[in-house]
Amino acid sequence: MNEVQAETPTVADFARTFRRIQAEIHQLIIGHEQAVEELLSALFAGGHVLIEGVPGTGKTTLVKTLGLALNLSFNRIQFTVDLMPADITGTRVILSGDDGRREFTFQPGPAFCHILLGDEINRATPKTQSALLEAMAELQVTVSGTTYRLKPPYFVMATLNPIEMEGTYPLPEAQLDRFLFKVRLNYPDEGELTRIISSTTGPEDAGIEPIFHADEAAERVEGLKKLVREVMAAPAMEIYAARLVRATQPQNSRFVTDEARAVHDEMVNRYVMFGSSPRGAQALILGAKVRALLDGRANIAREDIDHVAVAALAHRIMLNYAALSDGIDAAHIVERVIKSVRAAKV
Repeated sequence: MNEVQAETPTVADFARTFRRIQAEIHQLIIGHEQAVEELLSALFAGGHVLIEGVPGTGKTTLVKTLGLALNLSFNRIQFTVDLMPADITGTRVILSGDDGRREFTFQPGPAFCHILLGDEINRATPKTQSALLEAMAELQVTVSGTTYRLKPPYFVMATLNPIEMEGTYPLPEAQLDRFLFKVRLNYPDEGELTRIISSTTGPEDAGIEPIFHADEAAERVEGLKKLVREVMAAPAMEIYAARLVRATQPQNSRFVTDEARAVHDEMVNRYVMFGSSPRGAQALILGAKVRALLDGRANIAREDIDHVAVAALAHRIMLNYAALSDGIDAAHIVERVIKSVRAAKV
């Protein structure tokens, strides 16, 4: 594997392409600058994203706009309580040929695309939610004992509605862990809301110009994803990511083997039931590699890891009832962990 040099045109092309995609998305999406950057970072890091936000904050529009900007195939699934796994993966149907003979033929479901939007995923039953796991983790689906490959790039974005909890099924922790980042869309401020009103109620709608040609889009995205993997992560940075993840794990957990060099923060011990899995460390490093490329560097720094820590770790931390009663959320825990690990002499 060749080492990536920061001054090479390839590295410069990554940042230029990333910013062009951002600019196109913001033709339609007002505000949400951090959320858009995290979304694109997860795409080029090769992961999937869970988007949480109240109704009307642009979750579905954001995902649709990304598909238009990248010029990749895009499908949307509206998750409902009566949705079945076959409605996602596809199923075998009986078709009659010209000779009158009937045979089973596989009809691909909406999972067969480059960008898949799972809208309000927590409205479907756990059985249906889990139908996406194999596609997300292994880039394939299995129907009636036959495995069908999905074409890369494959990017799943699932939206999560935090309100109207009646009739919803919270995602299991194991499935939350499959998402590289969790992105939160907040309410727009007054200035952003004014711009939204102006741009969506006038006589003309903003248009999206694709960044890539349709015949090269998949190859270009895969090339940029490969470049991210080639960014260097020094052993010290890998140790730092590992310490952050270990510091999210409470000291009194029966699944944690205590070591003298582990950092144990009192807030974590008080409010956390289970900390991040090893996938959290992978998400930290991959997200940091994207940040390094955006800065024109071929190696990651602690600041890159800190920048993506909340998006990479918060959804992997299970809090207890004490945290809920005291108004502590997982983002607070991650920010506290960063300070504790930075200050620790280990």
